Amino acid sequence: MEPGTVRIAVDLLGGDGAPAVVVDGALRAFGADPDLHLLLVGPPEAADELLGVVHPADRERISVRPVRRGVAMTDDPRRVSRADTTVRAAVAAVADRTADAVVSAGATGATVTAAVLGFGRWPDVRRPALIATMPALAGPVVLLDVGGSFEARPGTLARHAVLGAAYATVVHGVVHPRVGLLSVGTEAGKGDRARRAADPVLTLAPLPPGAHYVGMVEGYDITSGDRADVIVTDGFTGNVLLKGIEGAYAMAGGPPASGGAPRAAALLGVAGTVVVCHGAARDDDLASGIALAAHLYRRGATAAISGLLADHARDGHATDRGTADGPGRTDHGADERTEETP
Repeated sequence: MEPGTVRIAVDLLGGDGAPAVVVDGALRAFGADPDLHLLLVGPPEAADELLGVVHPADRERISVRPVRRGVAMTDDPRRVSRADTTVRAAVAAVADRTADAVVSAGATGATVTAAVLGFGRWPDVRRPALIATMPALAGPVVLLDVGGSFEARPGTLARHAVLGAAYATVVHGVVHPRVGLLSVGTEAGKGDRARRAADPVLTLAPLPPGAHYVGMVEGYDITSGDRADVIVTDGFTGNVLLKGIEGAYAMAGGPPASGGAPRAAALLGVAGTVVVCHGAARDDDLASGIALAAHLYRRGATAAISGLLADHARDGHATDRGTADGPGRTDHGADERTEETP
């Protein structure tokens, strides 16, 4: 845990167990990090539950932004652009510099939409991606997308490769990230149409300095870590895979000591630090999500990754152009085709 004050805006009404589970998770994170400040965004009575058990000397590290409306998993993500919801208010708190990062276990579509509307996308990034770090035998493996967008076009997968390589370099210190494309086999020509079309695109796609494409990989490469440090897929497949691994751990009696499938993912591609937790997150999952947001902010990860991609673009390698998807877009409109939970 790095030192340094960090202020996290927490969506109290996000997730299946909200607000109780979110309050418990925020309390766990607060107790573990003496430099952590919390902005609780939600009903004041829910925030009072946390304030009531905090030592009086520490209460100055907690503030409240009263908002009574959350976003249900069944709601249209575009609703956040028209209503004063907790996730929109949490994003607004970062935009006005009241907070440094956002954590929500609410509907992913609403969180992504709020972040795009509130922060804007990075140049040349059309579809922000959710990135999860998987524990593997050979070291951490970055998996993306795990629910930010269902699109599986070759150009989107190529952009994910660039984002994932930059994330592995900045956040995990991987000097030469190996990037693989998730498929049903490692031989050329394996997989569905999207994977078969994406493989040659990725072979030719310029990646950030030091990164290289190793070809197609299979599901077990995620838990071994022997072939790739970054594994690229679409948000639908990544989300199903993540929850399948979680279920396998449950059948085996629990995750290994090195950790299980993460229930928090970083949103990459927007101009702010955002962490999205699983809708069924428990208090320890919320605490981990808050800790991840604090870690990313303290490392300056968003600015560092954005800077790395800007250098990449200045070298003539645009993140969202010149691929099989056709011309890129740089508008800041929200992408509605998002998953519900990471």
